[in-house]
Amino acid sequence: MKKGKSICIFSTKGGVGKTTTAINLAGFLSWQNKKTLLIDFDNTSGAIATYLRKKPSKTIASCEEDYIGHVFNKIEDYVTKYNDNIDFLASPKDPRIGSKLDVNVIPLIIEKAVYLYDYIIIDMNHSINEFNLTILDNTDLCLLMMSNDLIDIKNTASLITIFNDAEKTNYKVMLNNSVNPNKKYYSLFDIKNAIHNNIDYCINSSFYISSIDKYIYDGDIVTLNPKMAKIYPAVNKVFTTLINDLEEVENEK
Repeated sequence: MKKGKSICIFSTKGGVGKTTTAINLAGFLSWQNKKTLLIDFDNTSGAIATYLRKKPSKTIASCEEDYIGHVFNKIEDYVTKYNDNIDFLASPKDPRIGSKLDVNVIPLIIEKAVYLYDYIIIDMNHSINEFNLTILDNTDLCLLMMSNDLIDIKNTASLITIFNDAEKTNYKVMLNNSVNPNKKYYSLFDIKNAIHNNIDYCINSSFYISSIDKYIYDGDIVTLNPKMAKIYPAVNKVFTTLINDLEEVENEK
């Protein structure tokens, strides 16, 4: 049985579009008939269930509870279906529970999922803590997202230094210019010099969606629009390149 690929989406601050990117990447893969699992590992403020307008009966906390009780069996028992190709595993409903989740639940969930799904996309918060570091260590690729913002650039540079010192190489950097198209403070050249790293992918300002609230209220995914490739060709190209790169990443775990 073919093993699926896993990608986590991380940043050094909130508001850079991690959750939106995770959901739209899942929509992009759905059009390619790829079975995809979205995992909401933002355990204190996860929003995937809200974005998709679904009310899950079970969450990551349910996985941990059953794991401790030695009754955890199939990951399918805990996911919520969005469409024929997209399932998601919701974050705990109570942030007090989420903040206390055992890191051992991370490899358990991922190991159970990689043989059931073509792709696993993990959303997470921006804290550099044991929980998130464990996620980074158990995924094939880390997508490090940033925006054209001075603090974001400074923090991203610091994180890349940490990655390099730890000899961590399975990461790519994405600059999201669609999250705030009015921020055009620094050129690509300036940002690359500041972070001492290449910008692997850039979502340009054309992907700024003024009606994004309507998509959220309706539980729709932008990239499930049949005309997605024609309306947003640049983003379609970015996601295509990202998935091709993910397929080439060697699993170093």
